[in-house]
This record gives sequence, C-alpha cells and structure tokens, in this order.
Amino acid sequence: MALLVKRRLALVDANSFYCSAERNFRPDLEGVPVVVLSNNDGCVVARSAEVKKLGVAMGMPWFQMKDLARQHNILAFSSNYTLYGDISRRFMSVLAQFVPPEEQEIYSIDECFLDFTHQPHLDLTATGHVMRDRVKRWTGLPVCVGCGSTKTLAKFANNVAKKQAQWGGVCDLTALSETELVAVLGQFDVRDVWGVGRKIAMQLMSYGVRTAADLRACDAKRIRERFTVVLERTVSELQGVSCVAWENEPPAKQQIIASRSFGGPLYTTEQLAEPVRFHMARAAEKLRLQGSIAGTLGVFLETNRFRPQDPQYSPSRAIHLPAATDDTAVLTTWATTLMRAIHKPGFRYVKAGVMLMDLRERCVVQGSLFDAAPTDRDLRRERLMGVLDRANGKWGRGTMGVGSAGVKQQRGWAMSRANLSPCYTTRWDELREVLAD
Repeated sequence: MALLVKRRLALVDANSFYCSAERNFRPDLEGVPVVVLSNNDGCVVARSAEVKKLGVAMGMPWFQMKDLARQHNILAFSSNYTLYGDISRRFMSVLAQFVPPEEQEIYSIDECFLDFTHQPHLDLTATGHVMRDRVKRWTGLPVCVGCGSTKTLAKFANNVAKKQAQWGGVCDLTALSETELVAVLGQFDVRDVWGVGRKIAMQLMSYGVRTAADLRACDAKRIRERFTVVLERTVSELQGVSCVAWENEPPAKQQIIASRSFGGPLYTTEQLAEPVRFHMARAAEKLRLQGSIAGTLGVFLETNRFRPQDPQYSPSRAIHLPAATDDTAVLTTWATTLMRAIHKPGFRYVKAGVMLMDLRERCVVQGSLFDAAPTDRDLRRERLMGVLDRANGKWGRGTMGVGSAGVKQQRGWAMSRANLSPCYTTRWDELREVLAD
C-alpha cells in the first residue's frame, strides 16, 4: 500500500500589487500614501499600507475621499493595466526558476502557487526568503510567502505572513506541529479563510464557529448538509486533505465579457456603435486566443444608476447565432444589430458591453451533412483574423479592427484616466530617464 505523500504548496502574493507597481519607477513614492483607481477614476481598487491605516475601504469612491486625500497627501493613480500586466509577467518568470513548469500555477495577476512536494528536503522557510529577495531585486515588488499542505492552508499562511510581522514575510505551516497549527488558526477570524464570504461567515458564527481553528474542527460532512459542498471542501482543506484541483494551465473560459464605462454619456446608436465594435473586437480576440468559437452573442447597455435624477434603462439581449464562429466581422455585425434593437432614445448611456456564450472548441464543431468543405474565402477570413491579432499584439489593442471603432487617439467615449502613469516597460517613448550627475 502506497504511502500518502504530504503536499508542500507555496502561495507567493505581491503586496498591494498595483500600488507597488506604480512605486517601482518612482522612488520618491516610498512611504507616500498611494491609491489606484478603477476605470474612469471612479473608486479605489488598490491601497498602499499607509492608506489602509487611514481606514480607507476598498471600493471607496474617489470623490468621497478627496478631502481626506488633501489632508493626508494621498496620491491617486489611474489604473495602468498595460504596466501591471508586464510587471506581472516578469514576476511570474522569476518564480518559474524555483519549480518545473507543471508545478507552477499562476492564480491571478499578483498570486502564484508553487508545488514543492517533489523537493522534500528543501527548507521552505529559507526558500521563501530567497524568493522574496529575488523578486524584490529583479522586479521591485514586495511579496509574502505562505506554505501549507493544501491550497487553502497555503493561502491562509500567506495571510498570516502579511498580518503578523514576526514571520518576516514567510509563514510555513507545514513545519508546525498539530498543536502549533491549531494555535495559529485560532488567532484569525473565520472570515480570513479563503472562500468564506461575509454571509457564510455570519451563519457560521451563529453556530459558534468564530475562528479558522473552529472551522477546521468541524465535521466536513455535517458542514455539507448544513451549508454547501464548497464549504465542505474548505473544511477538508483546512484539515490537510487536498480538494482544490491543481491547474498549471488555466481552463478555457465558459463565457467572455468585454465591457467598460464611458468617459462621458452617449446617446445615439451612431455613438454607441463605436464602443460596441471595439468591445466585440476584444472579445473575439480572446475567443481565438483560447481556440474557441461562440454559439451565442449578447449585448447590454447601462445608464447611470448613481444618478437617480436621470431616467433609468439598462437593456440586454442575446441571440443564438446561425453558426458558431470566431470571426470578428460576423460577430460585430450581429452585436451592432442587437445594440440597435435594444437602444431607446432619450437616455444617458454610460456603459456598453458584449458577451460571448455557448463556447466550444474550434476543432469539435458539430457540422451538417450538407456542409461543404471550407472555401478559399473562409481560409482568407481565417488568415485575416490572424493578421488582426498579430497587429494588435505588436502595436497595442485596438490599433487595427474590422469596421470603425473610432481612431485610437480620438475615441470620445474612452474612459477618463486623468492620473495615468507612463507605460515604463512596454513603450520606448515612455521609458524612465536617468540623468547622470
């Protein structure tokens, strides 16, 4: 009978990633309170440690905290996803040096799981400090490392490393005895456990389950009966039983949504056509990237629900396509048609979006007995889509498209980003200049 090998998983997470990325090329911002704002500079999506101490909550609208910002000299940046994406890629490439490719799982833009199970003699605490030092020196990002025998425990350990300074940024729960592990879990609220939302936490507390240690002590099957199978898995994971699958390659998306708020309100179908075409081009590119085609397409419009003085109208409509496709031109034609069908005059539209659903692999399409072989036109269209993707990959998203999505520099509907930092790592003309003495 084979022995059950205890897994050794690490979660490496960048601290206040967006804020840290902004500070990378601005040494003068060290110690300065910094926030990063959402699309159209609406609300806070990232906070530096200095801002967290001031009690600023995630999602707080920027206009509500302007007085606080002036009082404490809080510096606000518009979201620069081009910069963040490139720094993330560099971050992940550093971590890739520590494990084989199949033992690295990129969980999000600023989080990465590493599997050290097949390196049993490796000191995870020492390795964690090496990773922290190398990531900091090579990318400028401060990170914390949490290690556990399951993903949930590794995630919890990372939280411990962030919140308790005595760990020095690295917490290895696999090195603790059972008594020590329970003691650490008992110091944290059940809400600190990965996957336990606010509503579930309140229900658990009503049953006397207040800490992470309390949740670990629960009977997993009873939890399933009273709550959900997801929470059952969480309890099992806290008990050291791996239930969350390892995904070194992200699964194909089941639906693709492209949407964004406008920099200002739009009114007519002619105005709305541009962003709808643009969003559909983005969605179709993502569709082709994962090797899928879409059988259903949807379009939605939204007015501003935060302006109760305005008439409200937020329609949506979907259509099952005659044939599943990844062709931007075909999808754009249908999207524009749907937008015109749901549009009503007299409303201030502040957002539009498209949805691609009923996704399936491109190579396993159910055809008809009467389908003909692909024509030269079909092959030319396929090559054209490839040209579009390569051009936009090289010169930036939206550089080339099918039909008009507005000239890149003249899109009146483009989101407002008044405090956008340069793309220091991806544009030659925005490289940081260093002046010699």
